[in-house]
Amino acid sequence: MEDRYAPLLKSKLTKQSFRNLAALKNPKLHAFIADSIALCNPDSVFVCTDSKADIAYMRRLAVETGAEKPLNAPGHTFHFDGYFDQGRDKGSTKYLLAPGMHLGSSLNSIGKKEGLEEVRSLLKDSMVGRLMLVRFSCLGPVGSKFSIAGVQVTDSAYVAHSEDLLYRSGYQEFKRLGGSPEFFRVIHSSGALKNCISADWQKRRVYIDLEDEMVYVINTQYAGNTVGFKKLSLRLAIRKADREGWLAEHMLVMGVHGPNGRVTYITGAFPSYCGKTSTAMIAGETIVGDDLAYLRAVAGEVRAVNVERGIFGIIKGVNPKDDPEIWRVLDSPGEVIFSNVLVADGVPYWQGDGREHPREGVNYSGDWFAGKIDDENREIPCSHDNARYTFRLSDLGNLDPGADDPEGVVVGGIVYGGRDSDTLVPLLESFDWQHGVITMGASLESETTAATIGQAGVRTFQPMSNLDFVSIPLGRYVENHLNFAGGLKKIPRIFAVNYFIKGNDAKYLTGMKDKYVWVKWMELRVHGDVPAIKTPTGLIPRYEDLAGLFKKVLGLDYALEAYDEQFKLRVPENLSKLDRIEHIFRTQVTDTPAVLFEVLAGQRQALLDARAKFGDYVSVSRFA
Repeated sequence: MEDRYAPLLKSKLTKQSFRNLAALKNPKLHAFIADSIALCNPDSVFVCTDSKADIAYMRRLAVETGAEKPLNAPGHTFHFDGYFDQGRDKGSTKYLLAPGMHLGSSLNSIGKKEGLEEVRSLLKDSMVGRLMLVRFSCLGPVGSKFSIAGVQVTDSAYVAHSEDLLYRSGYQEFKRLGGSPEFFRVIHSSGALKNCISADWQKRRVYIDLEDEMVYVINTQYAGNTVGFKKLSLRLAIRKADREGWLAEHMLVMGVHGPNGRVTYITGAFPSYCGKTSTAMIAGETIVGDDLAYLRAVAGEVRAVNVERGIFGIIKGVNPKDDPEIWRVLDSPGEVIFSNVLVADGVPYWQGDGREHPREGVNYSGDWFAGKIDDENREIPCSHDNARYTFRLSDLGNLDPGADDPEGVVVGGIVYGGRDSDTLVPLLESFDWQHGVITMGASLESETTAATIGQAGVRTFQPMSNLDFVSIPLGRYVENHLNFAGGLKKIPRIFAVNYFIKGNDAKYLTGMKDKYVWVKWMELRVHGDVPAIKTPTGLIPRYEDLAGLFKKVLGLDYALEAYDEQFKLRVPENLSKLDRIEHIFRTQVTDTPAVLFEVLAGQRQALLDARAKFGDYVSVSRFA
């Protein structure tokens, strides 16, 4: 260790923590820890080595500090975020841009010098009287060429505990790296606390330094803002992937089990609260990951790994009927963190859990009772719409055997899905890679939900379900996807799904478990086992194939009338969507590849031709 860092580190670290840090022969790491200490001024520092004793200490500390409180079930705890700290804060999340760095007009940013001065002034002395925790993580399987090392300092034992559940241990990975400067850094302070909750949420800042691959966070505890290796480091990874020729994506990875024991791996990009975790957890299939994936071209095929090893999942609607495996984990002894739920007599409750709820208890608003209203005269539900659970994937009985394979799993299909009440059919396959990337990935729209702060139900542009996290110019990001298939011998098929299409009566046209059938059809299509019907917007299933799958998978009869209503072509809505998408790419994305407009123009003409022949709303029978 360099002499200039040793005195400061020795003054704050115990002898054991100093030895643990010194064992990592990495000057950049030592400089980061020393700078964080000088800036935040903690009373002491604990360096976690990921040993069993250190991990147990993290768990105990979370309870002892009040960041988490125990529930009746052994190993279960709950955590509350502040009333105004219940989701990712887009407005306070900004990129720090060095001079000459340009990302695109759709991204929040601030000059690096100005931003650093602001956020570092907020972090200054923010840990006085507190313990700084140093956690090491491996983003992806340990020892894999896919993976990235990361280090986070935080004063929240809840954040440190969450990282242990969500990420593979990284201390040994840093030993393996030696002096390599290739790792991500995160510094987080909860800021001033009131009842263990960040009090100065108006001064919440989440600043991302792309040049130095570092994240600064202050005055928040919500895990989506503070667990640095979730969406915050996804932004860093996207930029790294751009430099190195791979993809960092907001995607699930799952194994779909086909005929004769065949397993086909599919990745899927869905905005938060749009069915991503429920898709990854479909009964009878196996899960590799539910949120983040790194994709690389290896020997002519696409391979993917799950960046994480745990789930930070939305708990609303989780119940024993619809989510039996998740429910089993939540209802059994083991290590689980519940956040922003209702707690009464040591039992957690949440919206849509299928149980009778107590009339009073405690939740993120404090003491709660049925009918309680907030300062704006809005009724406060028993649990927040974005309440969460956190546990390790290894607790699930349906974890795929390839989940920790350092070589990744071979990707046969990619699916894009969002909340769309009136346009997209429930299931669609692209004509080819280019058509899928442009009309399904780059053109993805979704209605907003409670997972982000702001008004829900607003239709938003969400290309690849990744707009919030894209850290390079958007046109280049789309072009990277288009180019990714170059040289591949085995190109994944691209699909789109829409679980939220509604009829004229505003009721959903599909059931919650229909997705069980959709993924089985995708698996068959990857291998060319069933034909499809060509429509102006893509390929759709034949009725007889879906009817057979509904009977086999769900034991249900599938009515022809339901099929016709679900899969009819809605020409006016599709044309309106093309108008919106083309306008965005022409006016807001200066580096849009020309091929995008060519593909959209082709789809527009196909829709106009269909309308000229058949009218605004076209039955599937017209294309069969």
